[in-house]
Parts: sequence; C-alpha cells; structure tokens
Amino acid sequence: MISAADILNAKILIVDDQKTGGDLLSEILVRAGHTAITCTTDPYQVCDLHRVHHYKVILLDMQMPGMDGFQVMKELSAIQEDDYVPVLAITVDPAYKVPALKAGAKDFICKPFEVEEVITRVRNMLEIRLLHEDARKAAATNEILAQQDPLTGLGNRRLLLKRISAALANARRNRNAMAVVYLDLDGFKQINDTLGHSAGDALLKIVARRLESVVREEDTVARVGGDEFIIALWQITNTTDVATVAEKLVEIVSRPYVIENHSVSVTTSAGVSIYPAHGEHVESLMKSADTALYEAKSAGKNAYRISRQTKLSAVS
Repeated sequence: MISAADILNAKILIVDDQKTGGDLLSEILVRAGHTAITCTTDPYQVCDLHRVHHYKVILLDMQMPGMDGFQVMKELSAIQEDDYVPVLAITVDPAYKVPALKAGAKDFICKPFEVEEVITRVRNMLEIRLLHEDARKAAATNEILAQQDPLTGLGNRRLLLKRISAALANARRNRNAMAVVYLDLDGFKQINDTLGHSAGDALLKIVARRLESVVREEDTVARVGGDEFIIALWQITNTTDVATVAEKLVEIVSRPYVIENHSVSVTTSAGVSIYPAHGEHVESLMKSADTALYEAKSAGKNAYRISRQTKLSAVS
C-alpha cells in the first residue's frame, strides 16, 4: 500500500538548463509537500546523479543545448535495471510530446506551467512508479519463497532440480564431474515421538546449518522431505573429493545436540552419485544416489556409500 508520505518523500530530480524553470518547478513541488527534490542545469550529470540516488521521477526538459532530453533518456535507458525510465518530459513545444513518449517518457508537462497540472502529474507518476517497484519486490520475494523450505531456509526440491540442471550443464560444457549426495537422518522419528515435533523442527534447523558448513558456497543444500536432504556438489575433481565431503557430512551430523534442554543424538546415512559415471540426467543421478543411500542404511547406518556403477572409473 502506497501512502501519501511515500509519495511526498520520494526522490525527484528536475533537469532544466534554465535555472529559473527548475527553481519554479521545485517551488511548486515543495509547496505541495514534496521533501526530496534535486535540481540540475547540467544534462551531463543526470546519469551519474541517478546511479547514486535512484530517483523515482525525473522531470526532464526536452529542449536543452549540447545534450537534449532525448539523448539523456537514451543514456538513462542503458543504466536502468528494470527498463522503466522514470521520465516526465518538459516541453514548451507541443510537437515534442509524442516523440518524447515514443522515446520512453512516461508523461509530460508543458511550459508555461500550470500548478495543479504539475502537482497532479508528478504525484500520479510517483504512485505508479512506487506501485511498480512494490510489485517487482513482491514477485521477487514470492519467487524466493517458492524455492525455499520454510522451516530450515534451505532450498526446496524445485530449487534443487534447477541447481542440479545448472551443474550438469556446467559439467558437460567443461567436461568435468559433479555429484549428488542424498542424506536421511537415522532415528529422527524417535525424537519426534519422544520430545515432540517442536524438538524435531529445532533439530532439523541445526542439521541444516551443519550441512551448509561442510560444503562450498557454490554447492546447494536442499531439504526435500521430512528428514531428507540432498546436496548438489557443483564441481568435483575425483571420487576422493566426494568421499571426503560425504565423510565430513556424516561426522558432523553425528555430533551431539542440545534441544530444549535435552541431550539428543542422531546420525545420518548418505548415498552419493557422480556425473557422468552414475547418470547423465537429473533423474538418473538422484535415483543412483537414493539406491546408494539404501545400501548405506542396510549396512548399519551412520555411513555413506558411493553408487556402485562400473563406470565409476570414468571420473577417478
């Protein structure tokens, strides 16, 4: 929701090579309650000023010597991240209106200025600009939430699949290897049954942080089920590297926990698959890792297993 204060406190830049024109516009807007107004008579300063201050509206004179408003808008378009150039064109010649709008201006006002028209057009444009920014922020937030596990803050299955696909593309392009590690907590159900789900949730959050501490920034840790985690290792050199990571993951999860004043112990079993030895697609890699996880659990848990495909030597 855009408030009156948001509009009145939004940053405005006035660009007019005639100081009297800029001062008049500034006075009109100040009297209307606007609090963040900058004026310049130098069109060459506009882009540098906008980079620093991110103005919500730029009132731009279209007819200036040396560098006219059309040239300024062209440069603004090159630096504006969201392709929305917040220009309100100023012109004394009605013939400039349509060309200014075609060049990217969002609205225009004519000289000589009519006070109510200036105030109304500026406020309307500010409201649209602020609503546009809010919508972009909301969309970005929704996209993050759609790819995030709400309990642990890790990526969810949707994000994981995207990251594995990206890692595979990188591996194919550079002819190297990447790996998938599938982990499942041993005895997690017992903790939920004895201490309750709040304790189980607290444990999962700690486990998530421990897993993140082992891998690199470019790797992806995701929670894909109740107590199931999958890690995509972006790039690996050989199977020894993967084994070292898997061993560290198993070891760090097995360290003691204190949950709600209770000492808690839990371990993990892990299965590892490696591209290209154990699969060349997301589905085959995840299936191979899942099979290796089952083997680790069958062997007594608190352990890892690397998929036993005969092609493993291809990345050794």
